Amino acid sequence: MSDLFHKDVPFEFIEKVFYVMYQADNHIYQVLTKRSKRLAEIADKPPWPDNVWMVVTVENSDYVSRIDDLRETPAAVKLLSLEPLLGPIPDLKFDGIDQVIVGGKSGPDFRPMDEEWVLDIRAKYLVSGVAFFFKQFAELHQKNSVVSSMDRYGPICHLLTIGWQDNWR
Repeated sequence: MSDLFHKDVPFEFIEKVFYVMYQADNHIYQVLTKRSKRLAEIADKPPWPDNVWMVVTVENSDYVSRIDDLRETPAAVKLLSLEPLLGPIPDLKFDGIDQVIVGGKSGPDFRPMDEEWVLDIRAKYLVSGVAFFFKQFAELHQKNSVVSSMDRYGPICHLLTIGWQDNWR
């Protein structure tokens, strides 16, 4: 796995990747980046086929500028990955965004995620009409002992994911 918009990836390579995605239009490609500045700088150069969905990661309020960079792209579908959610995002705005995925970090080095952060994002989703998917709370997945968010937080996980499939394109 890598970031297509990393500074060391030549533009010519990015152009070739976009061409392949254009040619293989029977697939949908979700291109994820944390390097939204470079994305914004070159967004107008390659043609953007409708089957290329652009995703930026925003972990907390320090990175909301990535959302503005995403909005500048001609991507047909624009997604936010608020994952791993490492802090609240009080100034989150969904205008120009099609979908949002929220989730915590899992694994041995996971960092806790506050339920209130998720509920705040979900409340904003409810008034925006943006498709919303809650993936998981931050949790420890140990070898031979996996406790899922659904097992631990069943009622709230169900509440959080309502409406996702109705809004999915």
